[in-house]
Amino acid sequence: MVEPTRTIEVDGEQARVASWRLHVLIEAGYPLSLAEHLAHSEIDLHRAVELILRGCCHETAAEILL
Repeated sequence: MVEPTRTIEVDGEQARVASWRLHVLIEAGYPLSLAEHLAHSEIDLHRAVELILRGCCHETAAEILL
C-alpha cells in the first residue's frame, strides 16, 4: 500500500515536471493549449523542440509527436 505522503510527493513531482515541460514548449513557440496537451503527454520533449527549430509548424509537429 502506498502511503498518502508518498502519493502527494509523486503527484507534486509530476506537476513540477509537467510545468517545466510546458515552459520549454512555450519557449519553443507552441501555442498555450497545444503546449499544455503536449506537456502532459509522453512525447519526447527534445524532439518537440527540434521539429520547431527545423521549421516544422506547431500543429504538424504535434501530429508527428502524438
